[in-house]
Amino acid sequence: MNMPHVPEDGRVIVGRVAFDPLTEGEVVDRVVAALRAGQGGHIITPNVDICRATRRDSEIAALVASADIVVADGMPLVWASKLLGTPVPGRVTGADLIWSLSAAAAREGAPVFLLGGPPGVAERAGAALAARAPGLIVAGTFAPPFGFESVAAEQVRIRSELLAADPRLVFVGLGFPRQDRLIVELREILPGAWFVGCGAAVAFAAGTMRRAPAWMRGAGLEWMHRLITEPIRLARRYLIDDLPFATGLLITSAIRRRH
Repeated sequence: MNMPHVPEDGRVIVGRVAFDPLTEGEVVDRVVAALRAGQGGHIITPNVDICRATRRDSEIAALVASADIVVADGMPLVWASKLLGTPVPGRVTGADLIWSLSAAAAREGAPVFLLGGPPGVAERAGAALAARAPGLIVAGTFAPPFGFESVAAEQVRIRSELLAADPRLVFVGLGFPRQDRLIVELREILPGAWFVGCGAAVAFAAGTMRRAPAWMRGAGLEWMHRLITEPIRLARRYLIDDLPFATGLLITSAIRRRH
C-alpha cells in the first residue's frame, strides 16, 4: 500500500484543499502567539460547499490556499481525511471560533470588530460575546448594505470604520467567497490583525439564527438542521450540489487510501 501524501508544510490534502491539522484550541493558541508578535493573519474554515467550489473555480482555490490557517468545517471532510490515512483532529467551525477567539482576545486585551449581518445583528453579537468573555473590548461593528462590493463609497466606509476602531481581531460574516475577498483587501490596511471569515457565526452569536443541537453537530448533521431552517435557500445547495460531491469525495478518498 502506498503511503498517503502529506505536504512538507504539514497540511492535509482533502480533495483539492490543504487543511491545517489543528484542534480549535490549537488554532486559538496560534492566533494568540501571532498577536503577541504583532503578526496578523486570515482564517478560512472550508465546508463541503467551499471545497466543491475550489474544484470548479481556480480563483476560489487560490483564495482558500492563500489563508494562513485553513481548518475543516464539515464532518464529511473530517471523515475523508481519515479515509485517506491523514486525519485532521476534528471539525473546527467559525461558529465555535467566534467564542473561543473572543475569550482569548479578552484575556489578551485585544480589541475585536464584527463585520456583517443585517443592521443590529453585529451589535447584538458583540454584546453576547462580551457577556460571556468579561473584559472583551468590542472596538466596533458594521453591517455593510447588500451589494456593497460594487459601491466604491461603501468600500471606503468599511475601511474607515476599521481604521478608526483599530482592532486586532475581526470577524467577517458576509458569506464565502465575498467575505474572504474583502479580507484580502482589508489586510493591507491592518496587517497586524487577524481576520476570520465566519459566515453565519455573527448571526449565531447574536441569537438571530439558531445552531443545531450539539448531538446533531457531533453526528455530522448540522447541515440537516440548516436545511430544515432555511429550505428555500439551501435545498439546492445541500441536496443537489453538496450531497453528491461529499459522497464522491468519501468514495474517492477510500479508493486512494487503498492504492
